[in-house]
Amino acid sequence: MSFEKTPGWLDWFANPSIPQFRLPAGAVDAHCHVFGPGERFPFAPERKYTPCDASREQLFALRDRLGFARNVVVQATCHGADNRALVDALVHSNGMARGVATVRRDISDADLQALHQAGVRGVRFNFVKRLVDFTPKDELLEIAGRIAPLGWHVVVYFEAADLPELRDFFTALPTTVVVDHMGRPDVTKPVDGPEFEGFVRLMREHTNIWSKVTCPERLSVTGPRALNGERAAYRDVVPFARRLVEEFPERVLWGTDWPHPNLKDHMPDDGLLVDFIPQIAPTPDLQQKLLVGNPMRLYWPEEV
Repeated sequence: MSFEKTPGWLDWFANPSIPQFRLPAGAVDAHCHVFGPGERFPFAPERKYTPCDASREQLFALRDRLGFARNVVVQATCHGADNRALVDALVHSNGMARGVATVRRDISDADLQALHQAGVRGVRFNFVKRLVDFTPKDELLEIAGRIAPLGWHVVVYFEAADLPELRDFFTALPTTVVVDHMGRPDVTKPVDGPEFEGFVRLMREHTNIWSKVTCPERLSVTGPRALNGERAAYRDVVPFARRLVEEFPERVLWGTDWPHPNLKDHMPDDGLLVDFIPQIAPTPDLQQKLLVGNPMRLYWPEEV
């Protein structure tokens, strides 16, 4: 089947630089995606965008180039609840990838078990209105109740302004809850201001809530511009991510977000993104927890 990319779609950076930061052994890219290829794994009819192809082979090549050992592949909204591309990536990873799926209320217990066998360890609930149509919260709670006995967690994606109305729902979930991209804070506002403080308070009061300190390229206003020749991109995001890493070192994850869907102004160099890590996790101990200890505990607990 042939698909035409959304007009203006930015393809991923084909030749990323080699990071200057040396990742710790066993590091996990804990947030990335695969798209298609559309001829093998058609995109969902209800999708809000049509991406470029981004195959498992290309993802694993990036993993090796950057120095990661493992991936956590998150179901992309363009595939809806058809997890075949995700499962294909997991079963061809030699056990070095785990997954976060999208499922609907009518999924059978047998299909949940099949996803578990393939390496799925969580489901994603998306509340970003421009990306998906709203799913009733009672349906999401029912799904969360069904995956909890499997030891899975729930990943939630939302925008900062919507947290007050979603807070009660998140705190009612019976699983570990992982927040994508720090809840998309507005980094032009103070890091100790009321909006981000509300998210920090949520994590402080609910120890089952984790955060991915990811996607500075989505949040930054200053952008990827170098400072005095240094690889110091996305500086305005650093205080927000670093605050979470230092206050909640056991409940943070990091990932590339490759192949970076729906970016409008620039496509990031993934090597530069890796060099963002020591700015937000400045010590070897924090880096080890962020990149190895925490993702292994969540996705490969049998190996910890």
